[in-house]
This record gives sequence, C-alpha cells and structure tokens, in this order.
Amino acid sequence: MKKHKVGIIMNGVTGRMGTNQHYIRSILAIRKQGGIKINDSEVIWPEPVLLGRNEAKLQKLAAMDEGVRFSTDLEAELKNKDNIIYFDAQTTGRRADAVKKAIAAGKHVYCEKPTAVSTESALDLYRTATKAGVKNGVVQDKLWLPGLLKIQRLKEQGFFGKILSVRGEFGYWVFEGHTIPAQRPSWNYRKEDDGGIIVDMLCHWRYVLDNLFGEVKSLSCLGATHIPERVDEQGKPYQCTADDSAYATFELAGGVIAHFNSSWNVRVRRDDLLTLQVDGTHGSAVAGLRECWTQHYGNTPKPVWNPDIAQPINFYEGWSKVPEQETYDNAFKVQWELFLRHVVLDEPFRWSLFEGARGVQMAELGLESWAKRAWLDVPALSA
Repeated sequence: MKKHKVGIIMNGVTGRMGTNQHYIRSILAIRKQGGIKINDSEVIWPEPVLLGRNEAKLQKLAAMDEGVRFSTDLEAELKNKDNIIYFDAQTTGRRADAVKKAIAAGKHVYCEKPTAVSTESALDLYRTATKAGVKNGVVQDKLWLPGLLKIQRLKEQGFFGKILSVRGEFGYWVFEGHTIPAQRPSWNYRKEDDGGIIVDMLCHWRYVLDNLFGEVKSLSCLGATHIPERVDEQGKPYQCTADDSAYATFELAGGVIAHFNSSWNVRVRRDDLLTLQVDGTHGSAVAGLRECWTQHYGNTPKPVWNPDIAQPINFYEGWSKVPEQETYDNAFKVQWELFLRHVVLDEPFRWSLFEGARGVQMAELGLESWAKRAWLDVPALSA
C-alpha cells in the first residue's frame, strides 16, 4: 500500500478542542483507520507533529500513537520540508501571526475559527495565502453534524415547502468556579484575551445560516455579561469583561428570519446543547447535534388558546424521529479528510480562509449592533 505522507504541524493541540476533536478524534482516528483511502493501493497518511508550550502535555499526547513527534519550536518545524500543512488551534489573538509565518514558509494552512481578531486581518490572511499559492481552509464543523445534515436532506427533498423561520438555542450552564470548577477556560470571559460568546458563536451561525438557509443580509444583536465574576484555573477570582450571552436576529436572502440565543448561563431543558427549529409552509423540523424530529402539515395539531383548562394536546406526540439513513462520522474528522484530499489530490474545498473572514465580519457586526443598539446591513466582502 502506497502512503502519501502528509506532515502536519498541529499548533495549540494541548487545548480542549485541539486535543479531543482535532487530534484524537480526527488525525489519530484517520491513522487508526489506516489513512484516507484513495484507491485499493493508495492512502493519504497524516504525520502530525504536536506543537505547543507545555512539553509535558505534548509528550503525553504524542505517546498515544507510535511515530508522532512533538516540538516547542515553531520556526524549526516550519523549516522542515516534510511538514506540508500548518494547523492552528491557538487562542484567537495568536493565530494571525503564526498563520502568516506558515504561509511565508510555503505551508498549506488550515485553522480554527475565528481566524483573526478583525475582519481586515482575516481578509489579509486569505489574500496572503492566495497570493502565495498555498491551499487554505477554516474549520466549519457544524455543517457535518448529523442533526444538521438531516435538516439539509429534508430541505433538499422539499419537506419544508417555503422556509419561513429558523430558531436556534445554544448553550448550557458554565460553572463560575467558586464551588464547582468551571468547564470552560477563563480567557473565554475576558475581552482583553479575545474572549466573548459573540466573537465565538456568531462565526458559527454565519456559516450555518449561509450554507443551509440563505445568505445573511442584516442583523440585530444584543450581548450581555450576566455573571460579573468567575474563578480562573489557579483558583483566583477575576472580573468578566467579555459577553457571556448573545441574543441575535438575522434577516436572510429570500426573507427567512433566523433568531439565535447563545448563552453560557442557561440551564438546558431541551433535546440537546444546540437545537435548531426550522418552520416552513409544509412542515417543521427540530434538530439537535445528532437527532432530528419532523412534523408535517398533515400531522400539525390545531390548538385553541384557553388558559382556564389543562392543555389537552401533548405537543411532543405529533413529531416523528428522522431515521438513520446515512453513516455519520465525527464532524471535525470529515472536514479534515476533505482538506487532506484537497491538499494531496487537489479536490475541491470551498471552506477557505475567505469563509473564515465572513465569520469574523459577522462577529464584528454583532458587537457593533450591540454597541449602537441598531439593526445593521451585512455588506458583501471583497476577496
């Protein structure tokens, strides 16, 4: 079996997302399945080098599979010609400079979102990569979640009729750390460290809305810092300077209205940590991360408002679970495989750094809308 070996610098892999989704469930999973099959005699074989600042953590991660290297020297790894791809999962503020170094070294680049701290900086990364002729991409994992794929299939089959609205509920309770340790890093809640849920989540909602329901044309966003103090990883209290909740409404091409609530201060009484309800003239669907339920026009009950009696309708009974009609792999792994095929085989890959810039634009407009307490149009970006 011929192996097309692809050296990948994985920077920031010691973080929660970098470790679990990108390293263990994507790159290691690809290696354990025998690589990415091209044909009966060829595979694409990722060879990661784990990069970071904590040598002990890197060594522990590298020990998970034979032949995995680790390093704390970015410059040396960029000079290594065996390394073809640079991947970045660092905190946002560190990303642009490192990606630019990788581009200058002739590496193809793939990175987490947000790709930069400003739209102009994110566009500059895309333009720099394009000018240098290197392949580039941004993580847009939610497009491959089973629940959202089922929504996409229903749309393709004409189930909804004319789509009217989309409602997203995202989040869960992140403990403050005073008695129970927090389950998210403290920098997420400090504006000076590029934290904030608007910056984090509106990048996601941009590509979800654009790809599934229609291009975002305008928005209104209200942010909030509901919890003013949390406790960091060292047990020290700190003031929260970034937004921990966002309430945003979007107007899409074609007249679809979408609303997303995103919060780290909400207790979950719904089917999943993310639920998406799509209402159309012919039917509706509610999707979580993996499952999806539908209600067709013919199965829609006819409620009558009467608060003086107990509700006679069990509204959950009129929904049907969408069966498993496809095989679903880890969403991050699916996109990694597509990017690796793009690099090795030159197959199409449309989720470029330009799409990353569109996400950053949405986050910036969300913050501006909050500051101005106003609806804002979303101007088209120039590549």
